[in-house]
Amino acid sequence: MTRPPRKTVRDYIRTIPGFPEPGIMFRDVTTLFNDPRGFRMAIDLLLHPYAGLQIDHVVGLEARGFILGGAVAHQMSVGFTPVRKKGKLPGKTIEQSYKLEYGEATVELHEDAIQPGDQVLVVDDLLATGGTAEAGVSLIERLGGEVIACAFVIDLPDLGGRKRLEGMGLTVDALCEFEGD
Repeated sequence: MTRPPRKTVRDYIRTIPGFPEPGIMFRDVTTLFNDPRGFRMAIDLLLHPYAGLQIDHVVGLEARGFILGGAVAHQMSVGFTPVRKKGKLPGKTIEQSYKLEYGEATVELHEDAIQPGDQVLVVDDLLATGGTAEAGVSLIERLGGEVIACAFVIDLPDLGGRKRLEGMGLTVDALCEFEGD
């Protein structure tokens, strides 16, 4: 009896054409999250390169990075810290604005979330242009944290995010790639 081929993380990700607008191929990770084997595989693969390293916090980028980052932090037995859209955190925050394709956005981090010298792993579902990740890294560094790496489920290499982050001297890992946008 032959076994079916093993699924990869990419196999669990659904593509939805034309969402949120015509011409976009939306990479939907909710199908990955919904499958216990796929979700477990993704979490294990995200944290594997960092097992045994000193990590003090996992920072998750809004919003799907909260799901992934929380699970990674739990498995590593370290704290989880959210980087949120402006106006969503209740305490004193620092903020960083960044450019989007059409316009600008701002993310925030509690000013006491990261201490000087903290070793941080940044986690999100998708790396496109790298703007959100760059803004998150900037916030962490402003508080004195050191970003060990940025880990993503999906990289869209045609949009240049990996090059942008690597150009900042950051280590970037992604579990799979999709060509195009």
